[in-house]
Amino acid sequence: METPRFVTGQFLLAMPGIGDPRFERSVIAMCTHDEEGALGIGLGRIIPRLGFHDLLAQLDIEPGVAPNAPIHLGGPVEPSRGFVIHSQDWGGQESIDVAGRWTLSPTIDVLQAIAAGKGPSRWVAALGYAGWGGGQLEEELTRHGWFVAPGDDELLYEGTAESRWNQGFKAAGIDPRLLAADYGTA
Repeated sequence: METPRFVTGQFLLAMPGIGDPRFERSVIAMCTHDEEGALGIGLGRIIPRLGFHDLLAQLDIEPGVAPNAPIHLGGPVEPSRGFVIHSQDWGGQESIDVAGRWTLSPTIDVLQAIAAGKGPSRWVAALGYAGWGGGQLEEELTRHGWFVAPGDDELLYEGTAESRWNQGFKAAGIDPRLLAADYGTA
């Protein structure tokens, strides 16, 4: 199966043996990918002892009706910068459409809207992101390390961070228990 050149709106699932402990069992929602580079938000791990209400409190926003959802470890780049991936029923100051599948909002207005009960109907929040320079991700996709999975709302919004990696492979028809950390060439 040939990997598409650009993977905006899809997921990267880390293959066993990816070689970088920061990305073991990672699930990355790819929000932008073009000739200039790529940006994705990790959704396979949460930040321990940090909930959405804690994040709002740090920004002096009353939680209002917002649930105290977990905050995901979005990636190693700018780990104090926040992002919300959400349904397309809300858009804000700098919201970015992600391949017509979901929206990425990197500004405080989405947090305020969620707290006020006027935000998107479905969302996940993260701190940090995974980033690649121009051509870097394309090169990585030619080697063992990443599996490209369809941009599926169920994978994005349902289940837990811990279950997403297995869920992503199973949705693609792959039993993750059968994946090996070693690879060869034919």
